[in-house]
Amino acid sequence: MSYSLSVYVVELDRVRAAIGSRDDKLRRMIGGRFKAQLAHADDWFAEEIANGAPARYDAVRAVIDGGPFDEVYGFQYAYAYQTICQFYGRFLDNRYFSPFRGSWLEQVDEGLAELGIKAISLADFVYHALPAALPQPDELPGYGEWTPEQCAEALVQWESTTPKQREDVEHEVLAAIESCMEWIREAQARPGWGIAGFFL
Repeated sequence: MSYSLSVYVVELDRVRAAIGSRDDKLRRMIGGRFKAQLAHADDWFAEEIANGAPARYDAVRAVIDGGPFDEVYGFQYAYAYQTICQFYGRFLDNRYFSPFRGSWLEQVDEGLAELGIKAISLADFVYHALPAALPQPDELPGYGEWTPEQCAEALVQWESTTPKQREDVEHEVLAAIESCMEWIREAQARPGWGIAGFFL
């Protein structure tokens, strides 16, 4: 089975504030901009929806309204939160992380550790760390964040590495780490922005 990371640079406080905001304008704008995407998601999860899961737009509505939530279908609210991140943020280049198999994220994390970059971990995106107001999914998607402070610290740690240290890291792992640093630079260019990542 292969997996993927979908990663967004976004103002984390802003997307969190959307939960329970009852912002009808936001809900309508998401429904308009992502109409085809929401319909595609409903086709993909047609069996679950037939068994009682909310349609994706209804899940977006529930997140914005702050409920009610059906805890059994936590995955739909996680995907709805991803849609809000997509609305407010920008999707980042995930070519080194989509698709991947097995222990790839662990390998990249080992490379980060080898370079002394301890402020961030790709494993952060695998677990269920959605804002507490949302039900957590039983399985996929995973969710995690790199805060602006973590991003700043990681960039300092990266820039402290020597060319020799980088050469000692396996080439493909180093390319993935460099990609992560590009994400971080994009976040650092916008005060208060961080990284939101979904493990799918």
